[in-house]
Amino acid sequence: MNFRIGYGYDVHQLAEGKKLHVGGIVIPHEKGCVAHSDGDVLIHAICDAILGAAAMNDIGYHFPDTNPEYKNIDSKILLGKTLDIISQRSYSIVNIDSTVCLEKPKIKDYIPEMITVLSEILKTDKENISVKATTTEKLGFIGKEQGIAAHAVVLIQKLV
Repeated sequence: MNFRIGYGYDVHQLAEGKKLHVGGIVIPHEKGCVAHSDGDVLIHAICDAILGAAAMNDIGYHFPDTNPEYKNIDSKILLGKTLDIISQRSYSIVNIDSTVCLEKPKIKDYIPEMITVLSEILKTDKENISVKATTTEKLGFIGKEQGIAAHAVVLIQKLV
């Protein structure tokens, strides 16, 4: 079988009055992401990792922020479309390892729900998805609560 690894990274500015979408769920907080879509950094990083593993460009190539069709779109839709894109080339997800970097709020209690949502969209077992969370110990734009970032590594395999 043909295995391939992809890496994804995304970052968004945080602002008051916006919803905080992470891993396909809304987390209660006074700040949320400034973005063309819903700003789900975790899903965006995963999409980039999946597309990168298949050597199929990135999320901005397939779903550009210049296209009004994607204005305020639910990132879960983009993740499903990303799976469709690689499936057309006979790739499937083996596993995902990801990290969300955010000072506040603490999101560890939401991780099981994120994994459930992501596994359903990606049509894979929950055991194949890892979501971790960390702070930056009050350093940088994340530590100052000005932004959020996510990293993802994905292993895919070609089935044919």
